[in-house]
This record gives sequence, structure tokens and C-alpha cells, in this order.
Amino acid sequence: MNHAALARDLAIVRDGLPARHGKRHRVIVVGAGMAGLAAAHELLRAGHDPLVLEARGRAGGRIYTMREPFAPGLYGEAGAMRIPRSHQLTLAYVQAFGLSVKPFTMHNPNAYCHLFGRKMRLSEFERNPELLGSELAEHDRGLTSGARFEALMKPFAEKIERDGEPGWAEIAARYDGYSTREFLEEAGWSEAAIELYGLVCNQEAIINACFLELLREEVGRFYTDMVRIDGGSDQLPNAFLSGLRDRVRFGARMIAIDQSERDVTVHYRTAAGRRQASADYAIVTVPFPVLRHVEALKPFSHAKRRAIRQLRYDASAKIFFQCARRFWEVDDGIFGGGTVTDLPVRNVYYPESGRATGRGVLLASYTWSEDAQRWGSLPPDERIEQALEDLAQIHPQVVECFEVGASWMWHDDPFAGGAYALFEPSQQRLLHEHIIAPEGRIHFAGEHASLAHAWIQGAIESGLRAAREIHADRKSTRLNSSHLGIS
Repeated sequence: MNHAALARDLAIVRDGLPARHGKRHRVIVVGAGMAGLAAAHELLRAGHDPLVLEARGRAGGRIYTMREPFAPGLYGEAGAMRIPRSHQLTLAYVQAFGLSVKPFTMHNPNAYCHLFGRKMRLSEFERNPELLGSELAEHDRGLTSGARFEALMKPFAEKIERDGEPGWAEIAARYDGYSTREFLEEAGWSEAAIELYGLVCNQEAIINACFLELLREEVGRFYTDMVRIDGGSDQLPNAFLSGLRDRVRFGARMIAIDQSERDVTVHYRTAAGRRQASADYAIVTVPFPVLRHVEALKPFSHAKRRAIRQLRYDASAKIFFQCARRFWEVDDGIFGGGTVTDLPVRNVYYPESGRATGRGVLLASYTWSEDAQRWGSLPPDERIEQALEDLAQIHPQVVECFEVGASWMWHDDPFAGGAYALFEPSQQRLLHEHIIAPEGRIHFAGEHASLAHAWIQGAIESGLRAAREIHADRKSTRLNSSHLGIS
């Protein structure tokens, strides 16, 4: 997001949408995730008449703080768990709602690196990467994978700092067709070096995704200086509900959408049967895997249909252990951060919440792509058993301290169909403009309708964009005075 666009959106969070003359619009917002909530919130502030239809029984979408089956004071973040300080737009809403944040520790040298059958502290590995026994060529030695990759990123960061958006456009034109693997191969990295980078930097499962996805996060400093919302990420979407509560209909799953030159009608199903709502405009924020099963009675354009079919969504899985004591802190001196492994659990995180209870919820496994799909193929009880076996190789104490486990598979969630959008090579050029383009009176938002895939920031950016598009339209409306024409 360029500086001018960020300043514009920060002004909206602070002051609302710009003043305008003309009709106020009735708007159906499909989905109460962060994109839908931000759009509805700002449209309401500007005097419009939004109705939010949400299929789930809660707000937040892929922000999901699991408080069950854990003891009081404990929870696991099944979805978004951290916010980079560089995501000023997200933090502007956090501040606007008076929520408090605490540091989120990404890197902890006391955490472990468990690869190729060897376990050591990350600090040991960073001092001497050769200790792992990876078969690195002589020219690959001397720097950790992370440090070597940072050196590769520096010229990109300098170019963007110097040239701004034109610099980004030039980089995108050059590298959109590259996967991360292809980029590293062209940079002269050996297969052993690529493997080690993929393992240590948690990229192995998505090494064939579009390189621009990774570049955007690295240059944008998405993984440095991070915070978490104190008390749980779900406090952010729930804060929007205070002003929108009577305008959100839960348990309402869109099954079809229609439009004319003058209005939009959303057909939805509740436990009580099929209903519909009509308005001047609609903002559809549901992920494309879900939208693909919604009937567009007036068919979308070919370009939109292709984007809905082809946009890749990545799988993601989390497995949580409630433990009777925080052995990783008391015994191992690990306060926050994460352990990397080549075991099926792959990445282990040490949440810092819940310390006052004496217990803790350990993120025993955080995986994505093929790694996550393999966990999803197991029954829930077997996920816990297998993760316990893996984690005991790193922390033997878990066998005695384990109390209860839980897991969440975003790719098996019928309301998500995946954890986040993730471009394949060339998909930014081929799909992005068609993903975000309106179809008549239907506008689109969600993290997939931004270039900050997988982040709250991207969802908010897209929601504000859709709200601006509708707010700027001064066309007269047909609907009668009944609230949104619901029947």
C-alpha cells in the first residue's frame, strides 16, 4: 500500500468517509469478517444503511479465538494471532476501539531448531549453521539461511524506498512469473541451501508460490516488531459489533445473488428456511472457494468467473495443547517465539498469554499447504496423538503436562475453504484486477481482494475500498423505505 493510499485510509478511520451530496445507499454486506465489518462500519458512519449477512454464529471470519475446550483464562488463536506494527491501518482500528496490545515475540534464540535428527537452540544454529549437518556447498556456508535471504532482499527494499510505486510496478513486471524456488535458483542457491532456507524460515511448503507474495512481506517488514491484542484477537471484530449489532444477521448463508440495473438481491438460507434481502448495492467478502458454490443468477463476467475458479487458497492447520504448567518457560527458558522442525508438526509457537493461570496453551503445530492437508486427513483425536509424539522429541515434559488438545483446519471450514489467498506465479498479473473489479452493483472485498494476502490489513484495505466505491456513487435509488427490502 503506497503512502498516499495509506494516508487516505487512515483519514477514513479517524474522520470517516469524505462528505458527499446525493442519495444514501442501502447496502448488503455478505460476511462479518474484517473486510465486511470495516466496510459496514464506515458506510454506517457516513449515513448509509448497511445490513451484514453472516453464515456463522460469530463475527471475525478467519479471526477465531478458541476459548473452548480450554480452562478459564486460556485460549488458542486458530486464526490471526499477530499484527505487524507496520500495519498502521489495522492498528488504527485497534486504537480507535481502545484495545490494548502486547509484544508478540517472533524470534527467540532460546527456542529450538530440530532438523535432520538433531536438536539445538536457535542461537547455536545461528552461530554455526554447519552443526546441523546439512550438505551445503562451500559457497553456501558462513551465513544462516535467514541472513543470506535478507541480503537478497536488500536491493528490492532500496529500490522501493527510492522509486515508490513505479519501483514496485517494475519489480512485479519482472518477477510475477517466478516462484520463490525459481528466484533462489536464479540467484545461485544450491538445492541444499534452498532446502535449509525452506525449513528454517518456514517456507518449504509454499516454496513454489509466487515470489512476490514473499517479497511483499519481507520488504514490508511484516514479521518484525509485531504485537498481539491483549486478551484475544477476537476483541477486534467484536468491537465493531457494538455499533453494528442490530444490523448483523448471523446464521444467514448466501446461496444465490441477483442484480438488475437498479438493485441487488441476496438469497440466503437460515435454519428457519430460505429468505432474501434487496438493496442498492452489495459487498461480497466471502472467500472465492465459498463463492464458487453461490449461484449468480445474472452471471458474472468471464474474467470474474475465471478468477473465482483459479485463485489459489492455501491450507492451514493449528493444533493446541493445554498444559498443566508452562514447562517451556520454567524448564527451557523460552518466553515467546517459535521452534522450527522437519517433523510433521513443523512449527511450534509459545504463546505468552495466560501466564497468570499457571497453565498455558501451546501452539504445538502450525502448518500450511501440503503439511496442513496431511493433518486434515487425520481424525481429530489422531492429530492430538501424533502431535504429542512429535512434540515429545523436543519437549519430553509435554507427556506429563498435557491436559487437553484441540485443532482447527481452515481448509475444512465450509465458510472459508482455505486459510488465505496465495498467488501462484503470474496470478497477480492475470487475476488481481479481476478479483477486485465490481460486477455491476456487486463489489468485492476480503483479504483475497488486496495484495496483503493472509493479513487483517489486507481485509481492512479491501473493505474500505469497497465502501469508498459505493460511497462515491451518487445515483438515485429505487428501493422503498422498508429496511433493505428483507422478506
